[in-house]
Amino acid sequence: MNAIRRFILRTQLLTISIFIVAVLAASAHAFPRKPGQAQAAQPQAPPSPLLATMRAELDRSMPVLSHASPPAYFINYSVTQSRRVQVMGSNGALLDSSENLNRFLEVQVRVGSYELDDTHKVGGQESLQMNPGATAVPLEDDPAVLRRAIWLETDKQYRAAAEALVRIQTNKEVQVQSAEEGAPDFSHEKPKTFYGPEAAYQLDRKPWEQKVRDYTAYFRQSSDIINSIVTFTAQAENQYEVNSEGTQIQFGQVRFRLELFIQGKAPDGMDLNRYFNFDWVDSKEEPSNDAVFAAEKTMRSELEGLVKAPLVEPYAGPSMLTGRAAAVFFHEVFGHRDEGFRQKDVSEGQTFARKVGEPIMPDFISIVDDPTRLRLNKDVLLGSYPFDDEGVPSQRVVLVDKGVLKGFEMSRQPLKEFPNSNGHGRRQLGAAPDSRQGNLIVESNRKVSNAELRRLFIEEIKKQGKTFGLLFDDIAGGFTFTGRGQPQAFRVEPLVVYKVYADGRPDELVRGVNIVGTPLLSLMKIVATGDTTDVFNGYCGAESGSVPVSAAAPPMVISEMEVEKKESSTDRPPVLPPPAHDHSGDKQ
Repeated sequence: MNAIRRFILRTQLLTISIFIVAVLAASAHAFPRKPGQAQAAQPQAPPSPLLATMRAELDRSMPVLSHASPPAYFINYSVTQSRRVQVMGSNGALLDSSENLNRFLEVQVRVGSYELDDTHKVGGQESLQMNPGATAVPLEDDPAVLRRAIWLETDKQYRAAAEALVRIQTNKEVQVQSAEEGAPDFSHEKPKTFYGPEAAYQLDRKPWEQKVRDYTAYFRQSSDIINSIVTFTAQAENQYEVNSEGTQIQFGQVRFRLELFIQGKAPDGMDLNRYFNFDWVDSKEEPSNDAVFAAEKTMRSELEGLVKAPLVEPYAGPSMLTGRAAAVFFHEVFGHRDEGFRQKDVSEGQTFARKVGEPIMPDFISIVDDPTRLRLNKDVLLGSYPFDDEGVPSQRVVLVDKGVLKGFEMSRQPLKEFPNSNGHGRRQLGAAPDSRQGNLIVESNRKVSNAELRRLFIEEIKKQGKTFGLLFDDIAGGFTFTGRGQPQAFRVEPLVVYKVYADGRPDELVRGVNIVGTPLLSLMKIVATGDTTDVFNGYCGAESGSVPVSAAAPPMVISEMEVEKKESSTDRPPVLPPPAHDHSGDKQ
C-alpha cells in the first residue's frame, strides 16, 4: 500500500516516485495571482509555553558550544506534535480504526561556519553529518523533562557534527572544488517571529468506519477486482521552532484525505491498479457519498477495461497528455531537476545548473512553484505551507518564464548566484531538509480549447504518417535518473492509455507501456496546450523523505514521445473467480 500512497523514497542517483491521482480541477489560470489566492495571514496567537522551554535551553547551550572546539555557529530546535486518525477498510470490512497523538524533537547543530561546516560534501560524497533524527518527547509541557531531552539530543548532535567537520577539514579534496561546491554551506536568513493558532479538529470515527465498509463493499460487485482498500486519514500537525539566529515560530495545519485503491490482473499476469483520492482542509468540505461512488464507478470501469485491453508495442510518435498526466510529467521531468541542491552536488547530473537565462522549453510555457497558494480554484493544494522546515516563510518562485529558466527551488543550501532560501527547504520528520517542490504550477499563453487540442493532435499524427498516437489519461508516477554517471533519462509509468486513430476510429484502451526519454529533448517537443488546468495531490519521496506536494498543468500535445514495454508479473490471475462470482455450483 505504501507504494501506492506516496512517492517511493529516492536514492541519490535515482528519483523514484509514485504520484497520487487527485480530483480533476476545473479551468484555472495560474498567472498572475489574483486577490485571495495566496495564504491569508493567520491571526497571531499567544506563544506556546513549549517555545519558552526550547528558548531557555537554546540560550544555555549556544554560549557554551559556540566557544567549544570546533565551535557551533548555529543551533535549531524543532518540536512537531501530531494527532492522526486513520480508518481503513477492505472488501467491505474494517481493517483498522485508530488514533495517535505524539510529539517529536529534532535538533540540528551546525559546526564550523556558514562558509564551511559539517554538512559539506567532499568530491560528490554524501555528507558525513548524520540526519538529525526524531526523538519522542513527552506530550506534557513540563519544562524540566523537556529541557533534559533537548540537552541530551543537543550533546549527541554536537559530537556528531564536530567529528564530521574534523574529517572534512583534513580531506585534501576540500581544497579543490568546482564553482558550485565553492558556494557557502549555509545561507544567512533574517530571523522570523510568528505565533499561529493551534491546528485542531473534532472527529467521530464511527461514521467513517461505516463509510469505508460501504465504499469497499461496492467493489465486490466486480469479478475483475481482486482487492480493494479505502483509507480515511485526518491529521493536525503543529510545529514549534526556535534557532540561534532569533527565529521563533509556531504554526499548524489540518489535512483530511480519503484514498480509494483497487487491484486487478490481466490474463497475462500484468498487475493493474486504479487509485483516486480526495483532499480537503475544512471538515465542511468532506466529499459526499455520491461523489465518492461516482469516482468508484469510474475506477471500476477503467480497471475492467484494462483487464481486457490489448498490449501496445514500443512506439515513438505524437502523444497527448491530459492535464492530470501532464502535471505528473512536469513533476518528474522538470521539477526534480530544478531543486536547488542538485545544482550544487557534483555527483548529480546538474542538468539545469548552467542554463539560467536560457530557453529550456517552448516560449509559451511558464512555471512557478507557489506553496503560499492554498487552492487552485476549488481544489486544495497539498503542497501549501506557511513556513518551510528551516523556519523560512514560503515564497512564490518563478522557475520558468516564457520558456526561459529563471531559478530554482532553494533551501538554505545556497548557490553562487542564488545565495538565499526561497522557502523550499523541506523534509520528512527526522530527515535533514533539502530543497523540494511544493505547488508546481505550469501555465501556457498559447491555449486552445480541448476539442481543438485533440484536432491538432490528430493533425500531428497524420503529418508524421502514423496510424495512431497515444493519449495518456492517468500516470502512476515513475523515476528519473539525476545522478552523474547514469543516463540523464526518465521513465514515467502510465496507467490509462488510449490509441487515438488518425482515420477516426474510436479510441482504443491499451496497456503495457512506460514513457521514456531525456528531459532537455522532451520538454522542447511540446507543441500545443489546452485551456483547462488539472490538479494532482500526492506525496513525493526523495533524499529528505516523503513530503506533500501538488502539481498542476493543462493538457498538452507532444510531437514525439517514446514508450517501451512495461515489466509484467509472471503470476497469473487466480484460478477460481471470487466466491461471490463463482456460479459453477449453481443449480441448472
